[in-house]
Amino acid sequence: MLNQDDAAVFGGAEMCPASSLPPPLYVILPFSMIVSVGSIRPSIARASAVRPRFSNSSSRNLYSLSQEMSGSSKITSWADSKSGEFKRGQSAFRNFVSKKPGAEFPPEKGRYHLYVSYACPWAQRTLIARKLKGLEEIIPYTSVHWHMQEKGTYPPLPRQPITILLPPPGWRFATPHEKLPGEHVGPDPIHPDYTHLRDIYFEVDPEYKGRFTVPTLYDIKQKKIVSNESSEILRMFYTQFDDILPEEYKKVDLFPQHLQEEIESTNDWTYNDINNGVYKTGFASTQEAYESAIAPLFASLERAESHLTSQTHPYYFGNTITEADIRLFTTIVRFDPVYVQHFKCNIRDIRSGFPALHKWVRHLYWNVPAFHDTTQFEHIKRHYTRSHTQINPPSITPVGPLPDIFPEDEEVAAVKAATAGKK
Repeated sequence: MLNQDDAAVFGGAEMCPASSLPPPLYVILPFSMIVSVGSIRPSIARASAVRPRFSNSSSRNLYSLSQEMSGSSKITSWADSKSGEFKRGQSAFRNFVSKKPGAEFPPEKGRYHLYVSYACPWAQRTLIARKLKGLEEIIPYTSVHWHMQEKGTYPPLPRQPITILLPPPGWRFATPHEKLPGEHVGPDPIHPDYTHLRDIYFEVDPEYKGRFTVPTLYDIKQKKIVSNESSEILRMFYTQFDDILPEEYKKVDLFPQHLQEEIESTNDWTYNDINNGVYKTGFASTQEAYESAIAPLFASLERAESHLTSQTHPYYFGNTITEADIRLFTTIVRFDPVYVQHFKCNIRDIRSGFPALHKWVRHLYWNVPAFHDTTQFEHIKRHYTRSHTQINPPSITPVGPLPDIFPEDEEVAAVKAATAGKK
């Protein structure tokens, strides 16, 4: 059974990072004030500063004047500088909601808040499990804006003294005026004055030096982060809230005893080669690293295709949805719209090259609300193409492929023609 060492076993945390930098230094000023740096260029500007302590609305008054001002450090630069290989970091918060007596984080209705991004595959799987288990009224959630800001925006550089205002990098909350698709995309209802996910991390630990990631499960009562490891949040949702669930949801078993060994085995290569494989391919910064990542990616897609071809039922392991479906779906549904072009995973796409995977992903999307309702293609496409500027410097979002996902009774023209020819 997957436990709290899950990410270490799999070789990395299963979450969407928002920063690979230590927390920046800040100058705390009244909001009405400005920071004048004379005629010094932003790339070399520095200032005396203190670490932030986020209380009340202080995050609105923080101006970063340290590492974010250097063009050499980007929060989206995740490849090893020597090998060019993508290295996923470890999750920092590894606590567990438990129904055991005396647990630090007991299951309670309304006690926990889930922070996610619709763009992030790791966060989406917690939303899927939440809905499948009927936890909507027990664990509310907020989705951040799709844009993972790399760093503050610099003003023009005139000869005269300049004014610099740098919003913090990373996941930010949407403002009340931004009309984005999907439910619960807006300001943080728990901390109305917070503008970024990082504000919550610094509230919990003012000296925090890790990543600011989604999903994040937050304990409202204790003002603590329970976990930012998606694989462990999944397992909490499966069983730890069962005693306060209606019977119909208590019976939903996404990790059945008789399939656990097979699911664990599948999780291993699915995570390493497919879920994380698209990132290893897309963030590779050398040809060698790219080719060493794309080969196992497509070998494992073939492996999943072969498995699904042998199935007579619609789901990965028979006639009921399991964790294997949740973990694989969030990558496959993003594959054609994003990973083929943005991450150069272009040996084949799903819709024309993997018929069994294509049938499986469409069945989940069109027939199971937990999968359909948590998939927001605008968030997905814009996040990847406009946040990863080291891959796509002009931040152009491709229009296609169209549609984002095919209806169950439609195929691409080439597949349709080939099928017609066999009749």
